Amino acid sequence: MPRAGSPAKEAALRIFSRAIASAGPSGSVGMSTQWGLAPELFEALDLDGDGELSRDELQAAARQLGWHWPQARLYAVLDRLTLHKPLSRKAFLASLASMAQDPLGPFGRVLLRAWSSTVPQSGDRRRPSERDEQRVPNEGDGPLAHQSTGAAQGQLAHLLAQSGEPEAADDYRELAELAADALEPLAIHSGAMLVIDPQRSFTRGCWAQSLGPDGAKEIQPIRLAFESCARLLQNHRPLPETMFTRCPFPPDSYDWDEPLTSVLPRDQCYFVKPGNNVLWPPTNGFERWANRQLDDGKTTLVMGGCTLNSCVRVSAIETQKRLGSRGLQVVVDLSLAGARLGNYLRSAQFGGRSSVQAAVTEMGDAGVTVTAQIQWQH
Repeated sequence: MPRAGSPAKEAALRIFSRAIASAGPSGSVGMSTQWGLAPELFEALDLDGDGELSRDELQAAARQLGWHWPQARLYAVLDRLTLHKPLSRKAFLASLASMAQDPLGPFGRVLLRAWSSTVPQSGDRRRPSERDEQRVPNEGDGPLAHQSTGAAQGQLAHLLAQSGEPEAADDYRELAELAADALEPLAIHSGAMLVIDPQRSFTRGCWAQSLGPDGAKEIQPIRLAFESCARLLQNHRPLPETMFTRCPFPPDSYDWDEPLTSVLPRDQCYFVKPGNNVLWPPTNGFERWANRQLDDGKTTLVMGGCTLNSCVRVSAIETQKRLGSRGLQVVVDLSLAGARLGNYLRSAQFGGRSSVQAAVTEMGDAGVTVTAQIQWQH
């Protein structure tokens, strides 16, 4: 067996962690030949050797071991398991063994236990960071908006026009104007909010980099949406109960995008969402959380995040289908959601409309309300 810390040992551990990450319908671990590496993987991750794996150690060690896409699923679940407290060696080994045997791999029983152990209590809002605690909350009973609806529309329209796409700018202004009066001011006690995948990957990480030379231009609407989400979370109190999703990405791309890191507590709870639909895997806790909102009398779920024409669209439609019969109304806030710039351009693929326009139409046809900007009311 190669010595600890050697390139050969690190390569062996990468192969083993990849096998664990792919356990389930699409892969198997090969217990007899590789399982002996499980204790050594823990030792490699437990940087201070105290017998517990902290979240800081996980993040640092995963980078040292060269974890990337093959380990992304495992990294996401381990991040959830260490979100609020370190993971003991015994619990780590038991979790890996469970993943190896579970039909859903990392997204099976272990992910469900991770959610169950960190579920926010009923009525628990987003916990403020230290900066939040020093801020004076808003007073009064009027509607709250993170910026005026006209400003929210104008910022993206200006960006589209400045990018040499005046036709797309006009289309978006028209879309936002049609959605401007789609919803009356919403009482904070009657709604909750879900921000989908506000992660570094979409603005500076591997997803943005995959867009090639035009990536910096393409991600600008997404960056605007994340900044708008951060302003809302930072500037207004009280807020509705707010939750988030994260998509599995390599360690350097997994964290919140920069505007959110200065607003959210570091141990902010979230749902792991490996695909476009927040309802999958069924073990991620989202449906349980959404049902609890309904049990508490919150009948509106506002969604934002990225991307508007993909994960936001699919999650909004599927959630409306699943929970609409219980009285839930899903609302997509255009000012909090963004897509890559090219998806605001007209395309023959969508009958001369943009992908974003087509997504808004599809959501409306499915019973989802699309509004230019939510006005939260005390």
